[in-house]
Amino acid sequence: MSLVHWILILNLWILKANSLQAGSRVVLREIGHNIVGGSDPKDYAVELNATNFDAVLKDTPATYAIVEFFAHWCPACRNYKHHYENVAKLFNGPNAVHPGIVLMTRVDCALKINSKLCDKFSVSHYPMLFWGPPTKFFAGWSSNQAKSKLRVIDDGRTAERLLNWINKQIGSSYGLEDEKFENEHLSSNISDPGQIARAVYDVEEATATAFDIILEHKMIKSETRAPLIKFLQLLVAHHPSRRCRKGSAEVLVNFDDLCPLDMWSSDKHDVDTSNMIGVLRNFHICGKDVPRGYWMFCRGSKNDTRGFSCGLWVLMHSLSVRIEDGESQTAFTSICDFIHNFFICQECRQHFYEMCSSVKGPFTKARDFALWLWSAHNEVNERLMKEEASLKTGDPKFPKIIWPPKQLCPSCHHSRGPKDKGGSQIDWKRDEVFKFLISYYGNTLVSLYKEKGLLVGDGTTVILEDSSTNAVVVPVGAALAIALASCAFGALACYWRSQQKNRKPRRSWS
Repeated sequence: MSLVHWILILNLWILKANSLQAGSRVVLREIGHNIVGGSDPKDYAVELNATNFDAVLKDTPATYAIVEFFAHWCPACRNYKHHYENVAKLFNGPNAVHPGIVLMTRVDCALKINSKLCDKFSVSHYPMLFWGPPTKFFAGWSSNQAKSKLRVIDDGRTAERLLNWINKQIGSSYGLEDEKFENEHLSSNISDPGQIARAVYDVEEATATAFDIILEHKMIKSETRAPLIKFLQLLVAHHPSRRCRKGSAEVLVNFDDLCPLDMWSSDKHDVDTSNMIGVLRNFHICGKDVPRGYWMFCRGSKNDTRGFSCGLWVLMHSLSVRIEDGESQTAFTSICDFIHNFFICQECRQHFYEMCSSVKGPFTKARDFALWLWSAHNEVNERLMKEEASLKTGDPKFPKIIWPPKQLCPSCHHSRGPKDKGGSQIDWKRDEVFKFLISYYGNTLVSLYKEKGLLVGDGTTVILEDSSTNAVVVPVGAALAIALASCAFGALACYWRSQQKNRKPRRSWS
């Protein structure tokens, strides 16, 4: 083999090693073809090592994880790989049939870097498979640990047997021939308030998808520039995901440089727009590994139901319960203008705009805005219920309902007459509804992130200034802080907070 070939192989190996650094959400990464020949099928199992083991397992949205400890020189391991991959393709990656349930990974114990990691799990034979909640892998395992949450998989020698073992653990009936979006196994989430915690990943997905749509359709224009800035400012202050707050801040503080006010007055504005879009694509508003390509709480039983629209509604509700009274009108106009200018479904955005336009006066209380958005969502659901019933286009597993149902919030309902068919006839206890919204879209939504420690060090609160003009000012101090070190996002919040001398500190719901 020539020296050139060896150099190419070395470069590919380095690139692959770099992709496995700590903190990378490699669950979506499709590992490239085998270097030699390039004809082997893609790997679906996520390859872990000592440097990224804890980070990947901490960051995964999956409920369970399987870790296979193997050695690349082991013939039995090589023969077992295709069995393991046949199961992994059901759960891992953007094209997974059943995403977000089981993260399937593997660790090569023959590599010196992994020696201590394999010893930590008392690996006694190859391949050796462990099952458990992802965060329970941090402490390792030994055979004398009676109370360990990890289990050794003792009946997974073939793909069929491994999948049967998984089905027994989680009460499912998955098959190796399952096809994407055939989701008859999905369970309804209307009666379990805790399930909204999984939607924090969908909120990130919806934010990244919305940003991608804006760039793909070149929707940033002179007349839409200010509405986008205002919405970004709202995300920086109150997005439930810290990484989306950080990413939105990075976009915001660079926006004037990338998209100056006079850009559209230039004869070369088409070229300037293309350059701006190209640069903005590199910002990754919710992190480089989002969007993931699938939904968790918002996943429908068909590929054309729920998903993005569900995630966007959850995002708007979560914003509505994180603001305080002085921000209510700014949040209202920011959300209305964003949907009107950037939601690509024309009929939907027109209907939403009409609801926004029907509001008589400015909001002065955060409670009133949160309840208005809740009422508007029910109005949309009530309209779509009739359309989907006549056209048979709804999701049979997740039909539109007036929300919240009694299963989720019994105290929200007074009564409902036997002939009442619409949400307007329900006698709501609005104070109870507001309490429910705060709990559901506030603490419960981010509870999964809190459990995994992804909100550590983020106890600051940002206040938005109401303004009678379209101009939005980004403090220079915050811009410098983020530009110098993106990890110093807290400086942005602290700086803005220091400007609010006459404002009361608020209780953060995240």
